[in-house]
Amino acid sequence: MQPTDAFRFASRAAAAYPVRTGLMMLAMAIGVAAVVVLTALGEGARRYVVSEFSSIGSNLILVFPGRNETGGIAPGMLLGQTARDLTLDDALSLLRIGEVQRLAPIAVGVAETSHGSLSREVSVVGTTADFIDVRKIDVAQGQFLNKEDPRTASSVCVLGAILRDELFGSEPALGRWVRIGDRRFRVVGVMAASGQGLGFNTDEIVFVPVAAAQAMFNTNKLFRILVEAKGREAIAPAKTKIEAAMKARHEGKLDVTVITQDAVLSTFDRILKALTLAVAGIAAISLAVAGILVMNVMLVAITQRTTEIGLLKALGATNGHVRILFFTEAALLSLAGALLGLGLGQAGSALLRQVYPALPAYAPTWASMAGVLIALLTGILFSILPARRAARMDPVQALSKR
Repeated sequence: MQPTDAFRFASRAAAAYPVRTGLMMLAMAIGVAAVVVLTALGEGARRYVVSEFSSIGSNLILVFPGRNETGGIAPGMLLGQTARDLTLDDALSLLRIGEVQRLAPIAVGVAETSHGSLSREVSVVGTTADFIDVRKIDVAQGQFLNKEDPRTASSVCVLGAILRDELFGSEPALGRWVRIGDRRFRVVGVMAASGQGLGFNTDEIVFVPVAAAQAMFNTNKLFRILVEAKGREAIAPAKTKIEAAMKARHEGKLDVTVITQDAVLSTFDRILKALTLAVAGIAAISLAVAGILVMNVMLVAITQRTTEIGLLKALGATNGHVRILFFTEAALLSLAGALLGLGLGQAGSALLRQVYPALPAYAPTWASMAGVLIALLTGILFSILPARRAARMDPVQALSKR
């Protein structure tokens, strides 16, 4: 029996029973579509997180107050709730490290910001002029904070794009005065619109000198320190020297956590890749269910095609030929269903990207190929039992049931 003969026979058999064929293809399509959509979701989450962390700058080292022995970031650390604080002097001492290019100490708080009769509560970020170079963000109008002694509490501020529109509307903002908390600040710049980043909307933030923020919130501690190394090769030695410097300043105790941007990216990358594989495995279970449906439908089909099988064997078809015909039919239907599911999965991924534009939900190539291949193998494997049963039929008994 030639392969073309087996393919022609399987095609005609599938077309002769459209309901049965449609059910088998639909089962396979749902399984493959689930694999594609769920892996697209997992891969999209991974790409989004990596992009968000990459957007905060390059060659970065983050210094957090408090020590977390596991090397991660404790919830209290993110909220600044630690026993030992980072200070502005701690930050400035790091500038003496040769591998450090620049740094930006950060103090944060929430205060009411008003201009005229308009006011709202906003996040206030106290930092220095180097912040925009460390974070690689732009100023749309005016300038950023002055390059001056970080201990100087100048009364100047820079508004986020949305905050500027809310307070001033169509009026010019540069040179005008706003009240933040109980102090007045002159607007010297407006940030370029940049949207969400790591959970913060920088368009709704007001930037002030770090010393002014500390005075406003009556504290001398820092939320964190962003340090930029002179190059990728300088990150590791800079991290080691920062830890040594902090230990020397804090009475021999390493009570800060120093992490590199690459370490954060690597950790999230591994976690989200594992998550993508896990959801792909869960989705692949539906392909096993589809295989069981293929087996059950084909077992039922044998009773419908008893005469056909008997005639084939009477004309000289061997048991091997009958098995090949059933395998070919199962492979044909599984492949058609897998391709249909691949199309549905890609459409579902596109819909996810439309609904959530920030999420790059593209299914990885390996997931699409694996979904199609698993569907094909599942269909063939679960057709073994029906094929063997059909091959063992006696042609005389089969024809007598006509």
